[in-house]
Amino acid sequence: MKTSFLTCLLIFGCGTFSNAQQVKAPEMLRPSTAPSVPEATSPTATVDKLAEEAQKSLFKAADQGGAATTSGGPITSSGPLRLPSPVAGNPGLWEKDSMHKLAVVDVAFGGMKDTIMIELFPDDAPQTVANFIDRCDSGFYNGLAFHRAIEGFIVQTGDPLTSDESAREKWGTGGEDKTLPAEIKRPHRIGAVAMARRSDKVNPERRSNGSQFYITLGNYASIDMKHTVFGQVVSGLETVRNISQMPVDSNDCPVARIEVKSIKIIDHKGPLQVQEVANDGTRYSKPNSARSFVGRFLHRVW
Repeated sequence: MKTSFLTCLLIFGCGTFSNAQQVKAPEMLRPSTAPSVPEATSPTATVDKLAEEAQKSLFKAADQGGAATTSGGPITSSGPLRLPSPVAGNPGLWEKDSMHKLAVVDVAFGGMKDTIMIELFPDDAPQTVANFIDRCDSGFYNGLAFHRAIEGFIVQTGDPLTSDESAREKWGTGGEDKTLPAEIKRPHRIGAVAMARRSDKVNPERRSNGSQFYITLGNYASIDMKHTVFGQVVSGLETVRNISQMPVDSNDCPVARIEVKSIKIIDHKGPLQVQEVANDGTRYSKPNSARSFVGRFLHRVW
């Protein structure tokens, strides 16, 4: 009798333990499946978050090209970022005897030609600027297309594969024949010009791609200290903005071809001359040294 009673208790206890294993945890203990709430909801934090998400897709194509061989650990900050001065951002106020190295970019899109002028920073990014100048002087960028345009964020060009329209599916993966050491000293402010690169996962030294570069359309602290900024747009930012607003495909590649016709490097002395004052910024004249002989003649005549 006692044996039967103990047997029943044992069976009942096992059943209770089995059911206990199937009991769901209280709601307060379950992993949350609800969307996480951002820690900061200020406009700046929201923009930085969007910039960070866009930046991931920005270099996704390059990451898929394969891992680069690197040595050493991740790069660390060598000091505070060098913020641009108000005068540096206003070429009309440059000192009379000051010298500036400019990249004059002629772009064709939408049946028109326009000019973007970039001030280069050889003191902050000497190897990057030297490589960029070599590429420009050799005509490397002539005829290449803008292969990425994200409205309000960036436009990107410099991939040699964009010379071939039939290779669109590979656009964004070229330019790895050479990489450059990281020279990270300047922040991403509106109009910043920086080198593209592969992600930290395959590129912990944050070496730059040898030819691809992008231009930002906002102040993005989320990508500071991650890419080499080597220049600043001083005229033609509205052209950059127009490029970013062109229709794109699922890879953020402009549907209609937007082409770099040429990039000419010049040494300019003194302030730039105002051409016109647009609604959202001043536009400066292309220096005569950046014009062709015919262009200089027509500019003088007209």
